[in-house]
Amino acid sequence: MSIVYPTDTEARQAIIAAGRRLDARGYIAATDGNITARVSDRYVWATPSGVCKGELTEQMLVKLDLDGHIVSGGKPSSEIRLHLAVYRKSPEILGVVHAHPPVSSAFASAGIALDTALLQESVVLVGVIPVAPYAIPGSGMVAEAVAPFVGTYNGALLEHHGAVCWGRSVQEALYRMERAEHTATVEMYTRMMGIERPMTNAQIDALITLRPSWGVTGGGRPLGRC
Repeated sequence: MSIVYPTDTEARQAIIAAGRRLDARGYIAATDGNITARVSDRYVWATPSGVCKGELTEQMLVKLDLDGHIVSGGKPSSEIRLHLAVYRKSPEILGVVHAHPPVSSAFASAGIALDTALLQESVVLVGVIPVAPYAIPGSGMVAEAVAPFVGTYNGALLEHHGAVCWGRSVQEALYRMERAEHTATVEMYTRMMGIERPMTNAQIDALITLRPSWGVTGGGRPLGRC
């Protein structure tokens, strides 16, 4: 199946829309977060360093190749190596979103994966969100920590940092980020209630069979009960 890449304009507009949504939902603070969109087998557009993602313009964005060489624009986001590593692992990934949604970031800080089957939609649409081991922000170590999860999962928590999700478009990566945060919020509330009641293994198996018809690949298998 051939890959249909967005145009440069479509990619830039998708990044700007995602930045505004992340900012509006409180998933980033100040200049946090970064977003990229792939437009060919060689090039991606990225958010710049040190800019609020809710205030982006097309002129601010940076185009670079998968080796990190800048084609146009200024300095890309400090986590650009993370994004490029994800793209190099899977040619089908066309969008990557990194943010610091509060509840997901709390699970990341606690080192707790989002791997319990509590919500039907989460099992089907995003699956397990594992924890990538701690790495210094902006270092190549972040990319190395996340790369092993690409292909099997649709995102990862970054220990003591935040979260990253990927997809076949910037919008899909953004939706997976929102789904992960919603899942984390529900899990937090069940823990506060003292009642965490996962779905049964049979229910989980049935939901996983729906993934192909819903256009979902990967995700792993969340934990359930007998």
